[in-house]
Amino acid sequence: MAGKVYLVGAGPGDPDLITVKGLRCLEQADVILYDRLVNTELLAYARKDAQLVYCGKLPHYHTMKQETINHFLVKYAKRGLTVVRLKGGDPFVFGRGGEEAEECVKHDVPFEIVPGITSGIAASAYAGIPVTHRTLSKSFAFVTGHQAGDAAAEHQWGHLANAVDTICVYMGVSHLPTILRNLIQAGKPADTPIALVHWGTCSEQRTVTGTLATIEDEIKRANIANPSMIIIGEVVRLHHRLNWFKEEIEPHLPVVHG
Repeated sequence: MAGKVYLVGAGPGDPDLITVKGLRCLEQADVILYDRLVNTELLAYARKDAQLVYCGKLPHYHTMKQETINHFLVKYAKRGLTVVRLKGGDPFVFGRGGEEAEECVKHDVPFEIVPGITSGIAASAYAGIPVTHRTLSKSFAFVTGHQAGDAAAEHQWGHLANAVDTICVYMGVSHLPTILRNLIQAGKPADTPIALVHWGTCSEQRTVTGTLATIEDEIKRANIANPSMIIIGEVVRLHHRLNWFKEEIEPHLPVVHG
């Protein structure tokens, strides 16, 4: 009898942000394959006899290749086990959950998607930056920064610069200079507000703000690196007024009045 695979979103870092359903899946799992950005406090909810498999990936270094992860999901499920693939954020938002679900379909393995809170929304919220706002932002886009520098994908920045009010960039710190250059060349004003939220929703969270023209100097001074969510748009100005989460770094942008 085949088991089942649950692709579970663990949320952005704060263990309290996992869904009730996700937590129940953890409690029932025979095998848990978990990622680097998953808060390991969540593993305390696993059964004592559950097998824990680390699948963490660092930039430019993969502990376990995606093909191997796919193989394990199918292998354990075919043994009749309940398998949880625990992924940071949401499985279907830059989490390769779609590929893992396709692998299950390919091998006739039952699966279920358990959505999680993605960092584009959660890190922004913990920094007091709403991705939408009635007067400042009526649209937003989630973009991966990994494709910055890819000639075939460079055109997207031209579209984004003028098509949406708020841009949330995942995995973009190492490509930030290219992203900034492309947005400005596409017509985005150099004084457009931008924020980097480092370790969003975690106790180590720090937020640095600036403009497209100044943010590189700001993050160098603050020594901000991965993992960080990048938020671009006028809503970043609200960080001053709405920042409810205590951080070590004070923001530098003027507040929105009125």
